[in-house]
Amino acid sequence: MKWTGNLGNLLDVFLQPQCPICERPAAGELCLDCKRQLRRCQFIDHNRFWHPPLPVFAWGEYGGALKRLLVALKYNNKPQLAYLLGKELAQSWLAASLEFNPKITTALTVVPIPLHASKQKQRGYNQAELIAKAFCQGTGLQLQAGGLIRSRNTEAQFGLNPEARSSNLADAFQIGKDFLRLSQPRAILIVDDIYTTGTTARSAAATLRRHQISVIGVVAVAKAGK
Repeated sequence: MKWTGNLGNLLDVFLQPQCPICERPAAGELCLDCKRQLRRCQFIDHNRFWHPPLPVFAWGEYGGALKRLLVALKYNNKPQLAYLLGKELAQSWLAASLEFNPKITTALTVVPIPLHASKQKQRGYNQAELIAKAFCQGTGLQLQAGGLIRSRNTEAQFGLNPEARSSNLADAFQIGKDFLRLSQPRAILIVDDIYTTGTTARSAAATLRRHQISVIGVVAVAKAGK
């Protein structure tokens, strides 16, 4: 009967997954329109920030669809989005890594920026760790999820001036027990969701380097500013 067909079509609309960015029905992870918007956020030259003292590799600019996707991941309980972002990050890294020193691209250990235990318990997951897992699955690099520990529950960095940011993260990280057991750990690639001023990444890198652990650079899904 006609009404059963209409009911079926209506159910298809309601049961179809929603796009996490615009909340419209989506056949895949994102709707087609948001996929196009997300691509516009992607950097063309991923190597542009890869320079000392702490090289940065970022997938795209923090804004538009990419910003909305990261907000959904962190604050709207959408941990599954980390796989999508980590996979995209891995593909870009592999495509661009030929322009880096080939010796560093295969013998690296990936360490995500940790959350404090209380904050991770509240959120239910560490988005940087989930992104790092997907990134390692795509690149074949080794993951050391507990390489760093957030020993102090710091304030959110958003809205703080540079001096306050540095003070906020002073002694915020410690080396994880797994790393302390290693006599010669591999060089490290730090992974985070967003790179803004770099204060968090620099603090994490400084902690690792104080223990004579080499840090090659930082890989982030998004970087604030071009």
